[in-house]
Amino acid sequence: METREKIIIIGGGFAGLQLAKTLNNKNKKVIVLDRVNHHMFQPLFYQVACGRIEPSNISFPFRKIFQQSRNTQFRLTDVKSIDTANNKVITDETEFTYDKLIIATGCKTNFFGNKDLESKAFGMKNTQEAISIRNHVLLTFEKLILEKSRSDDGNWNIVIVGSGPTGVELAGAFSEMKKEILPRDYPYMNFDQLQIILVSSTEKPLAVMSPEAQEKSEKYLKELGVKFLSGEVVTDYDGNKVYMKSGKEIPSNNVIWAAGVTGNVIDGFPAENLVRNRYIVDRFNKVKGYENIYAVGDIAYMETPKYPQGHPQVANVAINQAKNLGKNFLRPHKSDWVEYEYKDQGSLATIGKHRAVVDLPFIKFQGFLAWYFWMFLHLMLILSVRNKLAIFFNWMWSYFNKDSSLRLIISPSKKNNTQQ
Repeated sequence: METREKIIIIGGGFAGLQLAKTLNNKNKKVIVLDRVNHHMFQPLFYQVACGRIEPSNISFPFRKIFQQSRNTQFRLTDVKSIDTANNKVITDETEFTYDKLIIATGCKTNFFGNKDLESKAFGMKNTQEAISIRNHVLLTFEKLILEKSRSDDGNWNIVIVGSGPTGVELAGAFSEMKKEILPRDYPYMNFDQLQIILVSSTEKPLAVMSPEAQEKSEKYLKELGVKFLSGEVVTDYDGNKVYMKSGKEIPSNNVIWAAGVTGNVIDGFPAENLVRNRYIVDRFNKVKGYENIYAVGDIAYMETPKYPQGHPQVANVAINQAKNLGKNFLRPHKSDWVEYEYKDQGSLATIGKHRAVVDLPFIKFQGFLAWYFWMFLHLMLILSVRNKLAIFFNWMWSYFNKDSSLRLIISPSKKNNTQQ
């Protein structure tokens, strides 16, 4: 009897999950490895951070996803290294052998080597970090009430570094939270002095989008009361003040870093196989120097005539690279394999209620229509019907009531270790 080919996928993000779904119930043995037990819908992390939706609404357990699968298994483990000579994946607990290995580990927040920023500012690349932001911001207001601290010294400012889609979406959401929600929760506090500050190294927000989107998003931010600092580079943060290259300082206990990402690289590969912390791959996503190791998504660096500096690290690239690779694996002959070609389907961002910008290949539009389009598209991308309904209900409740009841402060419990 023919032995099924064993395929190991490291990472269950957009790329890893799409590849596993493409190979699901096919004549392959597939094992997905991840350090968490669920897939996370990253585009809505900012709404978790702002208390708009529950983390469970954008998290999908792998074992539920593959519950009916005949060939796909999941293992909860943290991959430490890869023994490429012996075709082994080394984890905390055990080892896995493979015939083909696919690395889909995605990215993490890039603090550019600044240890103070890394230890004191918040990234937002996973569910835990989004929850930590929500906890920290809410605890700031709780402490001000309890300690009767002064709020006019700026210690409660919310500073967001980076003006890409994540940055502007966070700024818009926190600005609406300041206007509509916080005064109800804390009626004896004056929120006029609370500043939502967006720090950008570029002159306009959303620098990767069209000039129309940039102009409109800046206008929306100003309408919402967001203080937009353009052409500023953050150099350090000590937990109380943000320091910038220009010499300016911003007092804040709440700093969110959305100014870049870097690849989650695994030990076991020589430096010449990497470019900017991404694995060099060919047009079939095969890692340079290896015949049975592939990389897909944010972690893959693929040069093409259209993208000589590699593809953008967005979900559309990750999903379609994985889909193309999965289809290639299922083709009977390697000569039939198809090279990957990225088709830009556009980009979009929302900056508060009825405020969004959409750049599609054939049309660009902004405003309330763009906002409805953004909501519809994200709702359709959510995996389960239950989660679609839960998110839709939360959005409708917030839309009509301008409020939310999801502002829970959930922190790890502190065990009492005192001996009796």
